[in-house]
Amino acid sequence: MIPTGHRYFIINKPYDMVSQFVSSHKVRLLGSLDFDFPEGTHAVGRLDNYSEGLLILTTNKKVTKLLFQDTTPHRRTYLVKVRYQVSEASLEKLRTGLSIRVRGGGQYTTLPCQAEIIQPPEDLPLNGNETPEYVPHTWLKLTLTEGKFHQVRKMVDALHHRCVRLIRQSIEELELMDLAPGEVRETEETDFFRRLRIREWTSPDKASPSRSTPS
Repeated sequence: MIPTGHRYFIINKPYDMVSQFVSSHKVRLLGSLDFDFPEGTHAVGRLDNYSEGLLILTTNKKVTKLLFQDTTPHRRTYLVKVRYQVSEASLEKLRTGLSIRVRGGGQYTTLPCQAEIIQPPEDLPLNGNETPEYVPHTWLKLTLTEGKFHQVRKMVDALHHRCVRLIRQSIEELELMDLAPGEVRETEETDFFRRLRIREWTSPDKASPSRSTPS
């Protein structure tokens, strides 16, 4: 039976893949995943080419507005590997807010966030951009409620720690869990919005599910 209405997927976006189905550049696209996505599927809250982890795909055009333009902030948790050892003073700067450069050349002070040093994640596949183990590094767990362009990378860079790996682990209670890089999991609509802590998603939708080419 072909499902009716909108559909919702989460994927573990691999390293070196853009969060798009179509591009004018020679890059690895979402369409190369081993899954038959319905027409009209698009990415929500994109990850850049070199970032990995939880990515939402859906045919519902309202999700971006409900999730990222809502007056209620939504938590996003990342695992971040950086060069060198991170001090407690640097952790405190991450937690309380620090100045980063944003698009247009201005400065922006980040909102307070949760930041802690963690042990290296177990059974994490290499991504092709790993630094040798003898190079000092630190794994961080950061939970933010905002998402400026390349914000996490800019935050650690402002503390003179180059980001060498960035993995989005969860958005609210929607978690990556045991998905391997490149794997896809379809999620039931009510559970999808419950895990994202979005309540007002059942209002009438004037736009029916798109049947255009994914973009």
